[in-house]
Amino acid sequence: MRTNESQTSTEESPVTVMVTRRVKLGHETEFEASLSGIVAAASAFSGHLGATMFRPDRPGESQYGVVFKFDRESNLQLWLDSPERKEWLVRIDKHAAEEAKVRVMTGLETWFTLPSKEAMRPLPRYKMAVLTWIAIFPLVTVMLLVLQPPLSILPFPVPIMIMTALLTVLMTYLVMPRLTRLCARWLYPRSPKSPDGTAR
Repeated sequence: MRTNESQTSTEESPVTVMVTRRVKLGHETEFEASLSGIVAAASAFSGHLGATMFRPDRPGESQYGVVFKFDRESNLQLWLDSPERKEWLVRIDKHAAEEAKVRVMTGLETWFTLPSKEAMRPLPRYKMAVLTWIAIFPLVTVMLLVLQPPLSILPFPVPIMIMTALLTVLMTYLVMPRLTRLCARWLYPRSPKSPDGTAR
C-alpha cells in the first residue's frame, strides 16, 4: 500500500482507496492473515467507512485487492501516515511479489471501481450512464411511491432534499458497489488474446 496514488479527492467528500498486489507463490495464507490485520487496524481510525478484501478469481492468479473508504481526505491521511499502517506493511511486504498499486478516488468514479488491473482502464461514459440509469430508475420509482405521500406535507423543496440525500447514500454505499460487481464482465471485458496467450 505504497503511495502510488492518483490524488483527486477533496477535503469534505468521501474517498475510496483501491489497492491491488500480487503475492508470492505459497505465501497466500500468511498474506491473507496480514491483509486482514491491516484492514482491522484501519477500521479503528476515525472516518473509516468500511473495507472489502478480494481474492484471486481464477486458478493460477495471485493478485489480491482491497477497497476501503474514509469519510474525508484528512482522515484517510491520518491512516496513511500512521505507525500502525507502517508496521502492517512490513509484514505484508514479506509475502508480496511486487509493490502495491494504489488508487485514490472520490465522487462518482468510486461507483465503478473493481479491485483488479482491468479497473484501472478508463471506463466508457456510455456504460457509466447506462448502469447509473439502471440503478436510479427503480430506486426513484420506489421512493416516490413510498416517501412522496408522507413527505408531501413538508414545504418545497424539503421532500426533494430528503429523497435525493437518501438516493445518494443508497447509490454510493449499497446499490452501485453490488451492481458494479454484478456487471463486471460487461463493464470491464477481458482483452482478446492472441494464439500465444498474450493479450492484444
